[in-house]
Amino acid sequence: MRIISANLNGIRSATTKGFFNWLATQNADVVGVQELKAQAADLTAEMQNPNGMHGYFHYAEKKGYSGVGLYCRKQPDAVIVGLGIAEIDSEGRYLELQFGKVSIISLYLPSGSSSEERQTVKFQFLDHFWPRLTELAESGREVIIMGDWNIAHNEIDLKNWKGNLKNSGFLPEERAWFGKMLTELKWVDIWRTLYPEIPGYSWWSNRGQAYAKDVGWRIDYQIVTPKLAATATQASIYKDEKFSDHAPLIVDYDYSL
Repeated sequence: MRIISANLNGIRSATTKGFFNWLATQNADVVGVQELKAQAADLTAEMQNPNGMHGYFHYAEKKGYSGVGLYCRKQPDAVIVGLGIAEIDSEGRYLELQFGKVSIISLYLPSGSSSEERQTVKFQFLDHFWPRLTELAESGREVIIMGDWNIAHNEIDLKNWKGNLKNSGFLPEERAWFGKMLTELKWVDIWRTLYPEIPGYSWWSNRGQAYAKDVGWRIDYQIVTPKLAATATQASIYKDEKFSDHAPLIVDYDYSL
């Protein structure tokens, strides 16, 4: 089972840069995308159902903003759009597909880098999301939560960690929340478990020569329940082509839906 997560920073932009051409070569079972920056009327047939896959979406109410999607080869048994919290769901940040006893989720956690107000929104999201994380962890279901979490957990997860100790995405409170999720709720960070010493950057600032110099952050994750996580065989960050300021995260599991 191949699962791919990709923040597209605009589905229309990523399409012109060849994202769906590349995706057609990947033989993925489920693909989670984030930051659609589009509404239903903006999506072409290819964007809705690429390469014969079934597409599902949670759009933001604000045009050209946020939004998440999931593509899958097998039709799901159930589709859950949003967390049931109006102020969060209006931004299109959570989409869950259920296949039998398996849940696969596309998540786009808010960024707090633009203002103190948005950082407050981010902390509120973390507070609201915790009960759902707990519920999923205790449900007996196998779960993959993939997407852009906008948090680098540890120093290895970003190049310039010393310069970012007071910046959104690497604040002590965010990192502590992330660590608590892994330790208390027993979620597994696939990349860091498979590759304890490889940074695995997935996002680069457009400023300076960040991408060329690989001055990146690892903020795109697949966070998985322990039993399913144990079946992960390999993971990779695809950088041969650039579809976005993020790179796709690919994980293969010895498991089938």
